[in-house]
Order: sequence, then C-alpha cells, then structure tokens
Amino acid sequence: MKTIADGILEFLPLYKRSPIIIVCIGTDRSTGDSLGPLTGSFLQEADFTHFHVYGTLEEPVHAVNLKEKLQEIQEKYTLPFIIGIDACLGRMKNIGMIKVGSGPVKPGAGVKKDLPTVGHMHITGIVNVSGYMEFFVLQNTRLNLVMKMAKHLASAIIQSDQLYAKQKNTISDKWDFTEENYL
Repeated sequence: MKTIADGILEFLPLYKRSPIIIVCIGTDRSTGDSLGPLTGSFLQEADFTHFHVYGTLEEPVHAVNLKEKLQEIQEKYTLPFIIGIDACLGRMKNIGMIKVGSGPVKPGAGVKKDLPTVGHMHITGIVNVSGYMEFFVLQNTRLNLVMKMAKHLASAIIQSDQLYAKQKNTISDKWDFTEENYL
C-alpha cells in the first residue's frame, strides 16, 4: 500500500535543482480552514533538508495575502517547485482523507472565492461535508479531526523530505557532474 510520503515523492523533481516550497494555505480563524497553518506550524519545527515552509499559525497564507506570498516566493527562489496544501470539503465517506495529486490546488473554491491557483502539485485534506452552507460548515468543523490530519500530514511530509534527500544523494553518487563530462 502506498503511503502519503510515497505519493509526494512521485511528483518531486529529482533531476532538477529546484527548491521545494510548501505553501500551507488557510487561516486559524476557521477550524476547518486551519489544516494548512497547523500543518505548516508542525513542519516549521522539523529540521528540513530540502523543503521550505510558508503558512503557519503565526504567519498564515490566506485569501488576503496569497498573491503577495506567491510573488515573494517567485522573487526569492529560482525555479521553485511549489506544493500547495489546503483543506477542502467533500463527501461524508471521505472526511479525514488526505489526497496527493499533480497540478495546483484552487484555494477558496469550496466557499466560492476567486483566488490564484497554487503549486505544481497539491495536497488536500477533506475536513467536512460539502454541498450546503460551506462557510458555516468550515466554521463548525471539529478541531480534533483537523489536528489529527495536520499531524499525520506533517509526519508524511517529513518522511518524504528524508526519502527525497536519500534519492538525491543516490543520483549524485551515480553521476559525476564534473565539467569534463560535458565537453
């Protein structure tokens, strides 16, 4: 059975020297929307080799500052590979699921906000049911569920960082990147 860490690793650029940026989207003012900042805060405490984290409880990335933070990332890093993390709403049977996929996440889609897409890949956590009064549903999502999901997700990302570091080292050991090989 594939783990979340394995799923993340599948999409990461192994042969490019791109910095990996994790953008944890959401706000601590809504329980359901706090998955991103909680995950970011847990990740901030980790000792990362290759990943950089934006979006924590202390400094959230949310609807008001999302464009500004994305611009800041583009200015600070050369060809960053961005992972967008966000909470979402879904079917009752899928609550608690974490999904990893290719392409950007569309923040705010569940509450009909028009925000920029984020990421080369995305990770979403289904925190509650969609379909009716989404804003109210997000406000009334159980914190216990969101905390468990954020801890699980942070643990998987930490594991994927360690696996990524090993794979990058293996690739470097197999290839000699001296200038002579390019002449």
